[in-house]
Amino acid sequence: MIYFWLFLEFFKIGLFAIGGGLVTIPFLFALSEKYDWFSRLELTNMIAVAESTPGPIGVNMATYAGFNTGGIFGAVLATLTLVLPSFVIIIMVAKLMDRYSCNMRVQEFLSGVRPAVIALILWAGVPLAQIALTDEMSIVIFVALLAAMRLWKKSPVFYIGVAAIIGIILQL
Repeated sequence: MIYFWLFLEFFKIGLFAIGGGLVTIPFLFALSEKYDWFSRLELTNMIAVAESTPGPIGVNMATYAGFNTGGIFGAVLATLTLVLPSFVIIIMVAKLMDRYSCNMRVQEFLSGVRPAVIALILWAGVPLAQIALTDEMSIVIFVALLAAMRLWKKSPVFYIGVAAIIGIILQL
């Protein structure tokens, strides 16, 4: 029965997480409250691992959550069902976009979706900050890395590596 629920929940996430992997985070927070598959703290660890590994964050998080919940089969199932709606929708959109890309209604729809995507990403950021920024050292590291990112336009991989090294050195 667990595989049915994994399929259903990750299919819904894949269907409604418009805008990329970060948009899956609020859905995963909701899953952590609905099921005992993983805790909010485990979710923050999943996010850290998913951000630090190659590949799309949403897919990495689905794989991690599926493995946590149902082993290897759970990982494969969660991953495939997360991408299944996007796969089907992209095929349909690709066929229709040539015909309707200049349609005003299509343009209005896309303009309306953009702010919703930003809101979902921000919605994900607040709970993450509440969980991750629990002591003074975490806040100092966060502010220092945020300032460094604004000052020096380096690859996100560089800053993930710096944060990992700081975490190892300070044993966080």
